[in-house]
Amino acid sequence: MRGKEAVTPSRREGRGTATFSGMEEIDRRIVALLAADGRMSFTDLAKRTGLSVSAVHQRVRRLEKRGVIRGYTALIDYDAIGLPLTAFISIKPIDPAAPDDAPERLRHLAQIEACHSVAGDESYILKVRVPSPLALEELLQQIRAAANVSTRTIVVLSTPYEHRPPAIPIDEPPAEGDDAAG
Repeated sequence: MRGKEAVTPSRREGRGTATFSGMEEIDRRIVALLAADGRMSFTDLAKRTGLSVSAVHQRVRRLEKRGVIRGYTALIDYDAIGLPLTAFISIKPIDPAAPDDAPERLRHLAQIEACHSVAGDESYILKVRVPSPLALEELLQQIRAAANVSTRTIVVLSTPYEHRPPAIPIDEPPAEGDDAAG
């Protein structure tokens, strides 16, 4: 810094330098590619990024170690495995003075796919998958009893899309012939 002037990194400072988010542009590209296809091979990643296979491998392992890439998972057809009913359940403590420990109290319920802390009247929104309306009713009773909460439920009728990769801002792909040993 010169004087009181703040120096902010530009979005396009080269492939090996940090971008505004603190992550190198090439790492952002790798994360974007893996978010779209978690099974993409190191060879394909290398072709798409202009890096060598070993450089891509090192960068992916570093991203995993830093916790940027937290894991890989299979996308499931829930109808095919007998869990066709998806619902969102908003929960609110019955006693506002009670400890905020609902996520821990509900962790044992495998039907809860996700638990989000939210702003608003409710404290959390749960995404659940169950085989039937009766199973949803039973799950609601379990949630209310385990966490001492009131619930509000929204049943999903259809899902036009989900599991979309995040909109990771990245610069244009490297030009053909760029030397990037990474």
